[in-house]
Formats: sequence, structure tokens, C-alpha cells
Amino acid sequence: MDPSKILEEFPRWLERLSARHHGNIIIIIDSIDQIQNAERHMKWLIDPLPANVRVLVSVNVETCPQAWRLWPTLHLDPLNPRELKSVIGTECVNSDIKLTKDQLLCLVCASHNGISESEALELFPDLSFPALTSLLHNIERLLIVSYACGLIRFQHPQACEAVNQEFLDGGKCRRSYREKIIRFFSEQLKQDRVTWRVADELPWLLQQQEDRSKLQMSLLNLFVSQNLYKRGHFSELLTYWQFVGKDKCSMASEYFDSLKEFEKTCESEQSMSQLANLYETLGRFLKDLGLLSQAVAPLQRSLEIRETALDPDHPSVAQSLHQLAGVYVHWRKFGNAEQLYKQALEICENAYGPEHSTVARELDSLSLLYQKQNKYEQAEKLRKRSVKIRQKTARQKGHLYGFALLKRRALQLEELTLGKDSADCAKTLNELGVLYYLQNNLDAAKMFLTRSLEMRQRVLGPDHPDCAQSLNNLAALHCERKEYESAEELYERALDIRKRALAPDHPSLAYTLKHLAMLYKRRGKLEKAVPLYELALDIREKSFGPKHPSVATALVNLAVLYCQLKQHSDALPLYERALKVYEDSLGRLHPRVGETLKNLAVLSYEEGDFEKAAELYKRAMEIKEAEPSLICGKAPSRHSSSGDTFSLRSPALPHTSR
Repeated sequence: MDPSKILEEFPRWLERLSARHHGNIIIIIDSIDQIQNAERHMKWLIDPLPANVRVLVSVNVETCPQAWRLWPTLHLDPLNPRELKSVIGTECVNSDIKLTKDQLLCLVCASHNGISESEALELFPDLSFPALTSLLHNIERLLIVSYACGLIRFQHPQACEAVNQEFLDGGKCRRSYREKIIRFFSEQLKQDRVTWRVADELPWLLQQQEDRSKLQMSLLNLFVSQNLYKRGHFSELLTYWQFVGKDKCSMASEYFDSLKEFEKTCESEQSMSQLANLYETLGRFLKDLGLLSQAVAPLQRSLEIRETALDPDHPSVAQSLHQLAGVYVHWRKFGNAEQLYKQALEICENAYGPEHSTVARELDSLSLLYQKQNKYEQAEKLRKRSVKIRQKTARQKGHLYGFALLKRRALQLEELTLGKDSADCAKTLNELGVLYYLQNNLDAAKMFLTRSLEMRQRVLGPDHPDCAQSLNNLAALHCERKEYESAEELYERALDIRKRALAPDHPSLAYTLKHLAMLYKRRGKLEKAVPLYELALDIREKSFGPKHPSVATALVNLAVLYCQLKQHSDALPLYERALKVYEDSLGRLHPRVGETLKNLAVLSYEEGDFEKAAELYKRAMEIKEAEPSLICGKAPSRHSSSGDTFSLRSPALPHTSR
């Protein structure tokens, strides 16, 4: 019904109700002044009402309309704190609360690090939030508990000990409370809800209950162990394993077995990314345990997965290279470590620019490596460059530059954009778009990046390199949304501008080339991808020389593409050249040599040369077996002659500067 009709009909409806009803009718309207346009919509209150109808309304003194002030009025003062407490207490009593103060304290005492309000409400389904608030108010007022990191915890050890002696003196009572908490967190574990709270509480509670079997099962949940290790609970994790009765080597084998089982279930791109993180965590954990030979295999596997699932030049690959190099340094295999650190440095420089803090980290690592080899001149040169970068980034950014910049820029945005268009304002809009992108707020990111592009086109002209940057960033955003057609158009426009405006070997040109080529492959436009991969190879040869490992990677990428097009004769010399570069630069036993041999074996097999394929595959397996490993079975090749090399799951981050 039309609201205006309701206003007309209501008084007549009230008259009819009054005529049929012999008793009094009382209408109560609370906070009537909160109704929008209350004075206009409630005109019927001013009109004469039927004799047996009474209306009670509550209204704030400051917002009460003048016409209503003539009515008989009762002024009510607000409740004071004591009266509020009395009301809450009465409500709690009337609601038949199942949890007492003693029980709540026992629950906190039985836990490892306290409990949260939401956990208490889930542990006691009959408990209402007002009731819990009342209980907490009482015991917090007595300085027994406090809030810390969102948890209800004892303010001091003496309070915990008093509760333990007074209410949990019997072991049976304590076990009962712990079992209740264990069931709660175990249920979350079954639902794959592995939070930091599950990792903090469940293993500790199972250890206290001396349930070694369930404790081992919880530790073999890879996400529980990863959560503990990454938050610095290394010694705690080790203590749990010692309690179970496992030595370091047995523990490593158990983790490897669990990872292999988990890998069988990994099909999506997201799960492969999780798998790579788990392998890296395991490698770092084994390295900290001093199991260097066992640490190499999971770190190498993490590297392989990231190169396959992301991109050989993705920053996450640099992270894997850095961790693997650290193991070789401890192993005193300085040659291997140097190659890995240099590759990581190159990736970071391409991804972030030459003056990023991550670049400084790789420079520091290389500098320390050279010091260990008494190459003091090279070490000092790298150290000075690192110090210069850190000083510059500290002045510009501070430790929380990204979020501080977002906040500061957001506050200034309105002032900046109200004035005339300018290159600085467009740059600010671009930075905001990138920061929102990093926070996964894609709608806000698109708005700012689009405004930045439009302003740059007006101020700088449509062919300026800054416009290409905005186009590139928008393309990355559309890729994230899987809007590949829009992304392709934007990448093509960015590439056209950068080809005309930048040097042939400029990193920004290589960036756009690479990601447009990946997009073409993703959409099955293999013929259009070929010239881009050829140009990317040419840029790498000019930038690094023909014998650099990055050139070999570009050769393999192009060879994979030719294989997908069934142009095996074009792919073969590229694979052979890449193999030679890898052998000369990384050594004949490097995993990349083995993977290239596997690619050549597949190619020979598809060409019908089975004898050569068997020989190449045997050489690849010999390299694989030479790697120290506890993992049984072969790891898949990074590049398949008939499979895709890249995934667009995580497009490279948008750029904030050229």
C-alpha cells in the first residue's frame, strides 16, 4: 500500500477499532523523534483521538517539536551507572544464565592464553552477550581479568593460581574444562578453520592432557605447524615433537609424508600457492634444526612450484631463491649460494626497481657472502650500495610507508583534486589505486587508477609513458578480476606507447611484453604471443648478455610456446641453447639443467625418437637423484613441452613509478 494512503487511513482505522473495543487502547511509540519528518508524518497525534485511546511517546528534550511540548509531559533523568548495572544484573538473572563467574574463570584458567568473547559465547550456546558482559564487568572490576589482544586473561599469575587452587584443585575438573576447549578447537580444525587461536591452544591443551596421538595429528596439520613457526614459536613446536617422542629426522619424515599427501589434493592455483608456502616453511624449519641436507629438497620444491604457478620472474620466486641460498651458505657451498643470491637480486630489481628495501636485503646477503670468502672489496661495494638504499627509503617511506602513505594521501586527496589537473595529482591518484589494489579493494583501486589515467591523458598527452603506466596498472587489475578481454586491450595500448617512448631494452617495456604474452597464452592466442616472447628474449640478451640464466629462461619460455604450436623443429635449438647456458652458468647438476633435459626428452618422445628420449630422461633423473632429498618420487618439471609455463593467478603488482 502507498505510505500516503496509510497516513490517511490510519485515523479512520483507529476510530473503527475504538468502536469495536470496549476497554482502553494504549499506543506506545518509543523515540518518536527518530522517525524521519516525524512532525509531518505524525499529524494524526494532534487531531482529537477517540475517547478510549491514549498515546504514550518518548522523545529527546532537544529534538521534541514545539507543538508536542503542550502535551502532558513526564521528564525522566537518564540512568546512572549504578542503576544501569542493576538493570543489566536483573536481565541476566531473568535470562536463566548457565555460566557463572566461577565457571568463566575456570575456563580462562584451563586455557593456554585465555579465551575471546566470541569463543566463550560458542562454548556456552545458552549464554547471551549481555549476560557475558555483566559477568566480565564484575570480575574485571575486581582486577582479576583484563583484555589483551582481544582475549580475556588473568591480570597477574597470582589470580590464576588462586582460581586453580579454589576451583580446579581436582584434576578431573580441570580435565573436563580442557576437554571442552579441545572439542571446540578440534571442530574448527575439521572444518579447515586453522587460525592462530587453534595453533596456540589445541597442541598445548593436548600436551597437558597427555594425548600424544591427537597431539601428533594436530602437529601434522601443516597449517597448524606453519602458523606456530611463522609467529616465532619454534621452540614450542620442537617441545611438542619431543613430547610425542620423535627425533628430528623422524619429524622431518612425518612432515614430508604429510606434504606429499596434501600435494595430491592440490588442483587449484590458490592451493598450489599454499603448497609452495608450506614447502618453504618446512625448509626453513629444517634449516633451523640444523638438518641442512633435508632442508634443500622442500626449498627447491617451493621454488619449482612458484616458477610454474606464478612466473620465473615473480618476487615470490626471489624469496625461494633467497631461502635456498641461505642453506647453501650454511653448507659452505658459496658458489651455489652466490648464483642464487644474484638471481634473487635480479628479480627484485626488475620487480621493485633498483632502490627498494628488498633489493637492499639481497645486497646485504651477497655482501656477507663475499666477506666469508675474503672478497672484501666486492663486499664493501655492495654494503655501501645497500646502506645508500636504506637511508633513502627510510627518509622517503619510514617503516610503514605504504599504509601511512595511503592514510596521508587519502586525507589530502580532496584538496588535491579540487584544484587544477596536474601530473602530481595524477601520480597521487595512481599511488592510491595501487595501495587499494594491494589491500584487495579492487573497486576503489579501479576508480583511482581510471581517474589517474584520465588526468594524465589531459595533462601529459595520451602518448606519455605515465599513461602507459596507468594502462598497465588497470590491465593488471582486470586480470585479477579475470576480465581478460579488457586487460588485453589495456596491455596492448600500454605496449604501443612504451615501444614508441622507451628504449628497446627498458624494464617497463619488458614488463608489459611479458604480461601481454602471458595473457595471449592464457586466452589461446599462441600465434600473437610468439613475437612478444621473441622480443622479450632479445631484450634479455641485450640487457644481460647471451650467456645469462635469465636468457636461458626466456629461451625455454619461447620453446614451450613453439611446442604448444607443434613447431618442434623451432623449439629444439632453443632448448639446446638454454641447456648449454644453464650448464655453463649454473653447473651440470643444477635442477634447471635437469628440467630442461626433461623438456628435451618429452620433445624427442613426441618426435618419435624414443631412444634419445630415454637417454635424456635418464640424465635428468640422475641430476634429480643427486639432490639431497627425503621426498620419494619425481617432482614435475617446471616447463612442459606441451603444457603452459605461466599462470595469471597473481599478475605482477601495479607500478607506482616508472
